[in-house]
Amino acid sequence: QVQLVESGGGLVQAGGSLRLSCAASGRTFSSYTMGWFRQAPGKEREFVARISRSGASTYYADSVKGRFTISRDNAKNTVYLQMNSLKPEDTAVYYCASTPRLLGTVVLSDWVYWGQGTQVTVSS
Repeated sequence: QVQLVESGGGLVQAGGSLRLSCAASGRTFSSYTMGWFRQAPGKEREFVARISRSGASTYYADSVKGRFTISRDNAKNTVYLQMNSLKPEDTAVYYCASTPRLLGTVVLSDWVYWGQGTQVTVSS
């Protein structure tokens, strides 16, 4: 069982930055591919970014490419999402997730463990 706890959300003006963190329980953090997803009001949950077990490989949704950076610290069992140049359309609840799949995936059903989410609101 893996428990994921997100933090770092909040209210920010357009053009600003936020850094989300996701702390994972357990000793097998480095065995999981980690990802970030988001869900805006009235919309389906969507993929944002993922990072490989070692951190060597990352992949982003087109909507955040060049603005968001995912990283991980396996010694601290933590994955991060640095969000820069935020836009009002980035407003959503952001979720951390993990999957034991070696190869990356953007399919929600492939992700096994989920955090409770953290709210990010970007004002115009």
